[in-house]
Amino acid sequence: MAKPSQPDPRPEEETVKYDVIDGVAWVSFNRPDKRNCMSPKLNRQMLRVLEELEFRDDVQVLVLTGEGTSWSAGMDLLEYFREAEQVGLSQVRKHQREAYSWWERLRWYEKPTVAMINGWCFGGAYGPLFACDLAFCADEAQFGLSEINWAILPGGGASKVAANLMGFRDAMYHAMMGENLTGPQAAAKGMVNESLPADKLKARVQEVADVLKAKDSQAVRATKWAMRRVMEMTYDNAEDYLIRAQEALNQFGGIASRKEATKQFLDDKTFKPGLGVFDKTKLQKED
Repeated sequence: MAKPSQPDPRPEEETVKYDVIDGVAWVSFNRPDKRNCMSPKLNRQMLRVLEELEFRDDVQVLVLTGEGTSWSAGMDLLEYFREAEQVGLSQVRKHQREAYSWWERLRWYEKPTVAMINGWCFGGAYGPLFACDLAFCADEAQFGLSEINWAILPGGGASKVAANLMGFRDAMYHAMMGENLTGPQAAAKGMVNESLPADKLKARVQEVADVLKAKDSQAVRATKWAMRRVMEMTYDNAEDYLIRAQEALNQFGGIASRKEATKQFLDDKTFKPGLGVFDKTKLQKED
């Protein structure tokens, strides 16, 4: 007879790992023996880690990955669902808010974010997948909405993520059939930017992070937020919003950056916008 599942004894602070190396915060789900499924402990700790890193001067890019062979298998069925349901609606809502709060924080993060999907990405993990600005996966990764296979619907935003990232027919098939996607299939359907052999994944993410680090941080922040906002706007509303967003960016130092970039293009002839990024180290810092 199989031994019943037991709650994870791991201390809350050990459910998430991170390391800051040369401007990049490498943050990991750290429940590898549980395929990094998200428990209430992990959700609480992840929010603490994100908030700690968000305004650190030594963090310019955040990468979210998983320890072991999985990214995240979604929500912990025992600790997130069953135990909460045994207590009642108040506990269910508490667990939902703990998860959704860090996904929301990640969607509107001050720094650019990259999902490095090294293995399984299932169900609830679509929340943080969508929250990251860019996503790269290993060819061996598996993506799945298996909820239909155990008689629930893809909740927690998972249905919305599939509908946003994939075409309608692909999203409907994905949700209704409960079949998994490989890394290359996920890339072909728009779930991630690229799928690569596992041994090349981290190097590609490092390359992307290095490109992002070289760009003006205020412009990167404004751009990522603008792209998320305009997805749900009419064209006219988006056009107006983007005018106001650029004006706001100017007040956050955008004018100085813009003038320096223009100078490097028109006067110094050291920079061409279509072929690279301007040298932000030439900006004069105000006292």
